Amino acid sequence: MEEQVSGLITVTKMLSYDGKLRAVIARNELLDGVFVFAARSTRIYCNPSCPSRRPKVNLIEFFDSPMDAEQHGFRPCKRCKPDENHLPRKLILVKEVCDYVDENIRTRLTLGMIASRFKVSHFYLHRLFKTVTGMTLRDYIEARRLAVLKTALQRGEPVTKAAYYAGFSSRSRLYNQVQGKLGMQPGSYRRGGEGVAISYTIIESPFGHILIAGTREGVCSVSIGESDSFVETALINEYPTASIRRDDKALRELAVQLKAYSSDARFGLRLPSGLRGTPFQIEVWKRLQSIPSGSTKSYEQIANEMGSPNAVRAVARACASNPTALFVPCHRVIRKTGELGGYRWGIERKKALLKHELTTQS
Repeated sequence: MEEQVSGLITVTKMLSYDGKLRAVIARNELLDGVFVFAARSTRIYCNPSCPSRRPKVNLIEFFDSPMDAEQHGFRPCKRCKPDENHLPRKLILVKEVCDYVDENIRTRLTLGMIASRFKVSHFYLHRLFKTVTGMTLRDYIEARRLAVLKTALQRGEPVTKAAYYAGFSSRSRLYNQVQGKLGMQPGSYRRGGEGVAISYTIIESPFGHILIAGTREGVCSVSIGESDSFVETALINEYPTASIRRDDKALRELAVQLKAYSSDARFGLRLPSGLRGTPFQIEVWKRLQSIPSGSTKSYEQIANEMGSPNAVRAVARACASNPTALFVPCHRVIRKTGELGGYRWGIERKKALLKHELTTQS
């Protein structure tokens, strides 16, 4: 539990200078306890929401905690008392809400019910949860239900029992809500893709062997590996009982796109239809699609563009779970320090892709 709270605090410390300044100007109470600001003119530090008059921008300094501010010679404001109220109570509230959802996932959960449970307004909880996590509470509940459902199905539980574990009130509601996110019927997913026909093709490129796989509902995987057998084995392991066959003709259009990109990165790849993910993941992947070839952005920049500056880690997780290599160019996202960060298909391959895009732009 403490580790999760620590993780939330770490994320909020990654707020940019401009993000903190906007919070201070707007007197954003949601970020009280996340950082303090100090005025060099008065040598006083305050919470972002402090009602006191704001100093000139060039006289403002930011600190992660009251202790940091006091070590630099500042004293606490007597109006907002940041030294007394700095405990990350809002972060702890969000964590407690997440724990409550996890513990009660089998029951009916709504924003209003949860807000009432924690004695806050539903409007306040909605804003706070999205500010801290980068997603709405409803999205979080849906994501947790889907995760519980997948785990139960992978254990071999009957669909009805798995639906109960995940809190779906009826089998019809389950099929209406999650079939698109699983990419197939829940029963087929439980059986490792049994009854699902998956076609795939493989092309060779300077970056490795690229496998493209799809069902009649859309593309389900684009992966990169060292050989045909490597990427074929990965696909079979993911869908061990599906009907899998190579069909170069069925996926010819996507293969042509990838071949063109491998020769000249200025050739844009069009996002395949049928991409599955949570609403937050889909939004991140669409943002990545807007990064021009030959350019990069940081995880922090993506989070800021989405209006969720605290969601840096959530953005990184969405990149790591990207199922369609190259079409969703997660290789164009790096750390704010300039370091490349991770890459699902290997850091050396990420370097090669970025170099390819830079050299073919000139």
